[in-house]
This record gives sequence, structure tokens and C-alpha cells, in this order.
Amino acid sequence: MPIRHDTIAESSGITLVHCMAHARRYFIDALEDDRNRAEHALQQIQLLYEIEQHCTSQQFDYNTRKDYRLEKAVPVLSALGIWMTDQYAQVLPKSPIGQALAYSIKRWAKLSLYARTGNLLPDNNLIENSIRPIALGRKNHLFAGSHEAAKRSAMLYSLLGTCKMHRTNPTEWLADVLAIVAEYPVNKIKDLLPHNWKPTQN
Repeated sequence: MPIRHDTIAESSGITLVHCMAHARRYFIDALEDDRNRAEHALQQIQLLYEIEQHCTSQQFDYNTRKDYRLEKAVPVLSALGIWMTDQYAQVLPKSPIGQALAYSIKRWAKLSLYARTGNLLPDNNLIENSIRPIALGRKNHLFAGSHEAAKRSAMLYSLLGTCKMHRTNPTEWLADVLAIVAEYPVNKIKDLLPHNWKPTQN
């Protein structure tokens, strides 16, 4: 039986956030079934992304983005969540719009969680784009030598993907971190992650 993401998150103390882009796709698929309801949901989701675009264009830091989301995005999310629950009682559960509503309602708390932070994203599009080369080369990664080697490979890909996301030069990061990590304080090791790293070598 496959391990569920929420099971892994709960056992590891990880905060699980669901992807708004996935929820949005269900409503796109439901347009032909119930255009009025699907369009309303899509319009509200678009408002959420316009809020994100504003934060990005203004180059808000995490604290400012959080405050802006609390003011602008949380009310939209709250109203949309109530609307979806009300509409679900009026549609056929197995219809496309019923499935779209059910998908979001079940996950709404985790779909909305990002808006109460300044650092989380409403979807995982950036992550999916960063790992697409890995997915395209999946057959090349079938044989890692051992389970432990596969785990180390996955960790390395994650770190390099984080470098890419934060525009950190992976060669400079690796060279610097490998030179100091052996003697670096264990309780400060998070400082060496790509998104926290500050060069120490001249």
C-alpha cells in the first residue's frame, strides 16, 4: 500500500500545504458541466493570484507579504470556502462540478494555509518545473546502486533544485559548503542550506 503524503508529514513534523493550481484544474474541467459555478470559483482563484502578483511586483519581504495576504487573500479564501460548501449541497456529487467542489472542500484548510504565512506559495508550480528534468530522465534514474544511494541522490537533487529556485550558484555553494561543513556547528547546519547560505570563501 503506498504511503500517503499526509502520513509522512504528520510523522515528520512537516507542514503539508496543498496546491491551488491542482484545485483550479478541476474547475476548468467542470466548465462545460456547470459554467456559472466553475467560472465563479475560477474568478475567485484568479483574485488570489492577482494578490500574489502584486506582492511580487512590489518585492514584499516575507513579513509584508504575510500582512498583505491576511488583509486581502484570507477574506477571499474564507468566502470561497463557505460558497463551495453551500454549492456542493446543490449539485450531483459525481458530476464534474461536484467532483471539483469535493476536491477543494476536502483540502480547503491546507489549500488556504499559505495565506497565513509570508513564505509559503499557493501552488507547487515552481517545484514541479524544477524537477521536470528529473521526471523526463526517470528511466536514467532507475538504477542508483542501492536504496541509500537513491536517497542521497534525491537529497542532492533537492539541494540543487533549491539553489536554482533561489538563484544561488550551485558550484559556488557546493565548493564553499564542502570546505567548511566538517567543522561547522551542528546546531547551525541549516545556515548552509542554499536559501540561507552566505559565502564564507573569498
